[in-house]
Amino acid sequence: MAFLVDGEEYFGAVRSALANARHSFFILGWDVDRRMLLTPQGSDDGLPDELGDFLDALVDRNRQLRGFILAWDYSMLYAFEREWQPLFGLGWKMRPRLEFHADDRHPLGASHHQKIIVVDDQVAFVGGFDLAESRWDTSEHLAENPLRVNSSGRPYGPFHDVAAIVEGPCARALGELCRDRWQRATGSQPRARLRPATTTFSAWPGSLAHTLEDVDVAIARTEPAFNGDPGVDEVRQLHLDAIEAARESIFAENQYFTSALIADALALRLAGASAPQLAVIAPAEQSGWLESSTMGVLRARMHRRLRTADTSDRYRMYCPTYECADGPGPCINVHSKVLVIDDVFLTVGSANLSNRSMSLDTECNLAVESAGRADVRSAIAGLRDRLLAEHLGTNDQAVRTAIASEGGLHEAIHALSNAQRRGLKAIDPALDPTVDAVVPNHDVLDPERPLDPDVLVTELLPAPQSRIRLRWRVLAILLLVVLIAGLAFAWRATGLGGALDLEAIFARIATLRGEAWMLLAVPALFVLAGFVLVPVTLLIALTVAVYGGLYGGALAFAGAMASAAAGYALGRSLGRDVVRRYAGRRLNVLSRRLAKRGLLAVLLVRVLPIAPFAVVNVVGGATHLGWRDFLLGTALGLLPGLVMTSAFIDRAIAAVRTPDPGSIALLALLLLTIAVAVVTMQRKLRPDAGCDPAGRSQNVPD
Repeated sequence: MAFLVDGEEYFGAVRSALANARHSFFILGWDVDRRMLLTPQGSDDGLPDELGDFLDALVDRNRQLRGFILAWDYSMLYAFEREWQPLFGLGWKMRPRLEFHADDRHPLGASHHQKIIVVDDQVAFVGGFDLAESRWDTSEHLAENPLRVNSSGRPYGPFHDVAAIVEGPCARALGELCRDRWQRATGSQPRARLRPATTTFSAWPGSLAHTLEDVDVAIARTEPAFNGDPGVDEVRQLHLDAIEAARESIFAENQYFTSALIADALALRLAGASAPQLAVIAPAEQSGWLESSTMGVLRARMHRRLRTADTSDRYRMYCPTYECADGPGPCINVHSKVLVIDDVFLTVGSANLSNRSMSLDTECNLAVESAGRADVRSAIAGLRDRLLAEHLGTNDQAVRTAIASEGGLHEAIHALSNAQRRGLKAIDPALDPTVDAVVPNHDVLDPERPLDPDVLVTELLPAPQSRIRLRWRVLAILLLVVLIAGLAFAWRATGLGGALDLEAIFARIATLRGEAWMLLAVPALFVLAGFVLVPVTLLIALTVAVYGGLYGGALAFAGAMASAAAGYALGRSLGRDVVRRYAGRRLNVLSRRLAKRGLLAVLLVRVLPIAPFAVVNVVGGATHLGWRDFLLGTALGLLPGLVMTSAFIDRAIAAVRTPDPGSIALLALLLLTIAVAVVTMQRKLRPDAGCDPAGRSQNVPD
């Protein structure tokens, strides 16, 4: 066994092992991208650089070799983050003896998240890495590295991850795991025989030294209950047992820190008389606005809970910073999933400290325990010290010395961070009360069990205690009015109006109104734009801006209905199986409920922003939902929003063209009316507030 820290080390070892493959290789991942470079610094093996071409070359030169690639069948929510070729069945499937399959055999809301590579059933990799873009980095995590770019040449920030490589019976068992997952995902056994364990040849990377030998390695899995299978929760139980067994310290590196179950276990230990030190290394912010507003809020809630339980000042959350020219830079993106208990237990793999990793997604971790062996204990402590040394910009020996002399993890981190431009910065994730009031609980954002569409809709609708949002909406409206008034003043008091020549712009727009061909072009534009997921609200706004409130609203309504009908027809012609391929099997249950409830269900999803307009069109067509219910529900659901949007756009243009007090006051009154109407509509559509003691709604119609 050996440990691989950061992309340069991991991807280089993966490339070497795959190049040594003689019989078979399996690649299981959340994401697998043909375009990524395993070794952007170059390789001397004579094989192509891009992953897809590299794997093609491997099977071309060895007719005995078969490759199997299994990646999560992601929904369109991730379309702009993932490679599109597999979505359309292209790329991977064009090669003989190199099979690609998208794994969609999961409960609603779940995903395939195991990250495993097995070569010839002899060598296996398990960790947090996907063979995907924007994962490669060196352990120096330089502020600027010309090699750290994606396939488009766009640079990305420093990225940290950890994996393990094993050889022997553990690798063979992981090969069996991959075969089993492949069979579940595809319905057929992979055409690669399990090779005898007695072969003398090894695919182990030649330049990689092992850390441990003759060591027992445990494989811990999460597999959700699905299609009659009872499920496996080894990862969850392993973490709970390890936390309970901790005596001196708990060291964790993890991308997500949101599990209510893990929070319970840690809070119990922190509240005890002999609490271990708890050091969590995590990214300062979750990736992107969506994750910050969801998983980031859950992490802040968990952090607040642990701070409350921590009566002995034993808990800290840190993010590693990288070195810039003028001092410490921003935090590094931590993607690793490592847990070290004292110096006696270690697990590394794909499982985050999240509810879904403990029970809902497929996960795989490796674990070792010292069991009295000094070499294993030294290896476990050695990985922890190596990781701390990397984050602190020092060496392993300095970390070991500091832990011994300072008396603990936090004291050592504090001592070694003070004099370094690279270091670990203690972070205190803030929890905005306004955001906290409106963000749903763990059952929706980080579920432990498959999602129920009824519960999902209920949770996403406003709750009574979230009325604080109304005050912020009113404030936002007032600020918007002030902004419009300020623009109106600038328009008259400065040269802004002349520079933009507003009347000339409106004159050019007016010329379009007289063109007869536009009456056909506008609905056609709605249809085409719907197929590429352009928001229908934007199209409505543009149409009203050109044609005015009344006529433009009517034309926009016709265009939206044409787009809805075209999307419905597309979904109906493709059928449910094909739509599942694009939208994800997880929408299958929701589509059945749409069909069951008919017109009222369509009306609900049109009035409330539960799903994009174009997605609802295609999914509606792929279900058993009738034309009448779909079109009538769409028309009734569109009208309120279309009328409000048309009125707002029409009055906003009037206020800009003639910024007198009367037009501005009328616009402000309209905004306030819209806000009140939206809040009232949501409250009327929200199910009654009767809840059981666990907080679940008791009045959700089936």
